[in-house]
Amino acid sequence: MNTAIFEILEAVQKNKIDADEAEKRINALYHGDLGFADIDLQRETRTSYPEVVYCAGKTCEQSLSIMTKMREHGLPVFATKASKELALRTAAIFSESVYHELSQTLSIGILRKESEREGLVVVAAAGTSDLNIAWEAARTAEFFGSNVRMISDIGVAGIHRLFNRLEEIRAARVIIACAGMEGALAGVIAGLVASPVIALPTSVGYGASFGGLSALLGMLTSCAPGVSVVNINNGFGAGYQANLINRLRPF
Repeated sequence: MNTAIFEILEAVQKNKIDADEAEKRINALYHGDLGFADIDLQRETRTSYPEVVYCAGKTCEQSLSIMTKMREHGLPVFATKASKELALRTAAIFSESVYHELSQTLSIGILRKESEREGLVVVAAAGTSDLNIAWEAARTAEFFGSNVRMISDIGVAGIHRLFNRLEEIRAARVIIACAGMEGALAGVIAGLVASPVIALPTSVGYGASFGGLSALLGMLTSCAPGVSVVNINNGFGAGYQANLINRLRPF
């Protein structure tokens, strides 16, 4: 049982608080009600990972309020699609905040110490233009507890570059293949390795790439087995899933 809940129930048993007060305290453990948002404060107890703040579409004030509430409850914060303005305002409040501008990810506190990170996730980016999304995936997997190695500029247009890094790629428990254009990198890697490949399509490409749709469809219809696909530009989703696989425990 959750320790905090046990303490509340024990207080009821000893007649220190009544049932109504116990209900309020238990609700407060689960809900961080800010009016515009209801933060899931107990997600980590269910899934081992706290809620993540998606900053796109939120004002700086809203994002800051959510992150502040989480820190008040002792939760580490990981935020995606965070602007530089938000990062500067966050740093003024939380000196321990870390902002990675290319990936637009922001963290406050740590979930896993470096010594507690496990395995290896390789993030393979087809080109330099894919690096912002690739780094979002890398930063996510690292925050949640995986050792991560970034390998960039190994797209199929210069396939010899991929072969030059193949030994490093094969050392990974999970591989994230990040590519735009026609998205061929994921299928090529999957045909060369024994590890699961998470295909991460990006919106990089000329007109007929349709903002990443061509890469997405190419990855979904990959001939090579062992490929799963996340949504366009969803570096967070790829990194999160890679970490789950990398840290998977036998039942």
